[in-house]
Amino acid sequence: MPDVISTTWTVAALLAFLVKHLLADFLLQTSWMANGKEQPTGWFAPLLAHVCVHTVGTGIIFAIMAPAYIWIAGVDFIVHFSIDRAKGLLNRFFDNDPTKTGFWWLLGIDQTLHHLTHIGFAILIAIVRTG
Repeated sequence: MPDVISTTWTVAALLAFLVKHLLADFLLQTSWMANGKEQPTGWFAPLLAHVCVHTVGTGIIFAIMAPAYIWIAGVDFIVHFSIDRAKGLLNRFFDNDPTKTGFWWLLGIDQTLHHLTHIGFAILIAIVRTG
């Protein structure tokens, strides 16, 4: 691993993942996905659809920036699925809804974990591109 990695590639990858996250988690997430993935039953299909949108976005970023590592999109699938499923289970366990503080705490933790994942991916891209 190099002692120094490219700031340009780090920033470019971070920006790409921020845009991907905005699109996949907000603009392209339908109410069926958002509400369905939180339900006690019937949660799998909406969660799968939502996570697939993220996976495709990550795949596109790696295909452009570090094609040999496109398989990382599969890692993003597993990580994103796990984070969102855990959030749904915890919200149900604590009987959270948007009127309760716990709901917002879990949403904040969820978003932070997704961004930390993207930071790790961006650093990987910068390392690969710095060579």
